[in-house]
Amino acid sequence: MTGYLAVDSGGSGLRVVVGDAGRGPLARAASDVPVRTGPRGIDPGHLMEHLVPVARALCADAGIGHLRAAVVGAAGMASLGDALRAELPGALARELGVRSMALAADAITAYVGALGTRPGAVIAAGTGLIATGTDLTSWSRADGWGHLLGDCGGGAWIGRAGLEAALRAHDGREGGSPRLRASAEEVFGPVTGLPGRLYPRADRPAVLASFAPRVGECATGGDPVAVGILRAAARHMADSAAAVCPAEGEPAVGLTGGLFRMGAALLVPVEEELARRLPGARQILAEGDPLAGAVRIAEALATGSFALPEHPTMLCVTGPAGEDSTRAGDART
Repeated sequence: MTGYLAVDSGGSGLRVVVGDAGRGPLARAASDVPVRTGPRGIDPGHLMEHLVPVARALCADAGIGHLRAAVVGAAGMASLGDALRAELPGALARELGVRSMALAADAITAYVGALGTRPGAVIAAGTGLIATGTDLTSWSRADGWGHLLGDCGGGAWIGRAGLEAALRAHDGREGGSPRLRASAEEVFGPVTGLPGRLYPRADRPAVLASFAPRVGECATGGDPVAVGILRAAARHMADSAAAVCPAEGEPAVGLTGGLFRMGAALLVPVEEELARRLPGARQILAEGDPLAGAVRIAEALATGSFALPEHPTMLCVTGPAGEDSTRAGDART
């Protein structure tokens, strides 16, 4: 019995895969309903409400009668996952018969999707930004503190910097960009209305990040302010990667996340800054996304080959694979 369930839970909903370690992924589905958060953090009841019927249907489609392992990777797991860690293993055992389970922060599934089980560092850049690294004995993380306190170099950071440059151009202050101002007004209307459009919104990070591609377009067109914003973002990314990358050997550094779809305008300065900060590291293309990482972990659990270090909040294993574990390290947070 090597059937498994792999889940990626994020701000846009759930992505679910059912597979078999001998045959790989067999069926998949997605839900566009994000899992709620509340006073207890990520709501395990709400996750189960949406996950269980999907998982049962996928198991039926794939002809899988028993699930040996399950992996749930979730955005916010490290800081908002206490209720999930307390309740989800038992709930999945009761409802789906799962024997071994891993609860992982999306930074971990992003790492495993990008690099597998090699030592190194991964920069995960979307609306926010976090860097995760491991020497295969413990985990380290840098940034990922949200758009008000960090996520430096992420989509919201770039978008906010671009809109600031637009407002500077409106005011006639140094550092303004008429091109970014024109682009901002195409998207949002007169820049004088930006505070009223942004400040009351609960989805400010996503709105700010929606302007990041416009910054990339302006940089590609040669706007020096936009070029400078992306260069500063690249420095922040390299700083975070350097903070978590193992010092020994030739670690790999991977890039993952939707922000890098911006292309050369961002990738070139990131590669240059990484070469400067981590000259001994090998830059490689990410092999897969966070869902692919969840699948890899699930297959390892299902076959008894799980060998990643555990972490109190970022990667917790229950069931046979997690019993009497000596892999947990006191990773930096």
